Amino acid sequence: MAQEIPKSPEADPAVLSPTSPDGAERKSLTPCEITAVAHLYRAEVYRSTIWRTRLDTTTNWAVVTLGVALSITFSSPEASPLPLVLVGVLIILFLALEARRYRYFNVWRARARWLETHFYAPMLDEGDLHLEENWQKTLAKDYITPAYHIPFITAVGRRIRHNYLWILLIQSLAYAGRVMVHPFPITRWEQATKRTDIGPIPGELVMLMGVLYVLSWVAISFWSYQDDINRGERRGSPKSDSMG
Repeated sequence: MAQEIPKSPEADPAVLSPTSPDGAERKSLTPCEITAVAHLYRAEVYRSTIWRTRLDTTTNWAVVTLGVALSITFSSPEASPLPLVLVGVLIILFLALEARRYRYFNVWRARARWLETHFYAPMLDEGDLHLEENWQKTLAKDYITPAYHIPFITAVGRRIRHNYLWILLIQSLAYAGRVMVHPFPITRWEQATKRTDIGPIPGELVMLMGVLYVLSWVAISFWSYQDDINRGERRGSPKSDSMG
């Protein structure tokens, strides 16, 4: 009778004892702990989904208020372009609210992504895929002392890039179009400045503030984009969506 050759631990994934690159044995989770982590992952995905929906709500508010301002401004030849200026204040308010909500969303999203990368991906990969040492400690620290993962200005820049830059551009172009062609096309610079007068504020100053208004959001958007790239390079990933 042929003697059966026993399998080596390396040949049987069921008895494989994962080790770190330096040879130290990793901590193995018990079945109860794995179940708890699975429920934790479901909770983080649920929370990120809820806060993602809240982001859509503030964007919808900004779009609706801009639509109302456009309707009022172009309703008649005598209508003033001032509503398009005032709606900018509301858009800034909605942007600030959405940036705050995005910082919360980013926490739940980062935790879920962290579990996917360091817990589920190694189980699905044929080899021993571990992308970072002590990832459990990083996640535990984030639960013990929760904090935002990105600054507020970075959150503002991301929301501008994803949604609000187009809203702000539509607002600015509509205002410029209202001044230039409605109710009749202008032929002299003086006509444009007269149409943009707001009470005692001269039209030249209003136009300058409008240009700074658009350029400031573009600058914040570009700065946040570069900041994300730099943060990703420091962490060795193309996107800065890691924990911490």
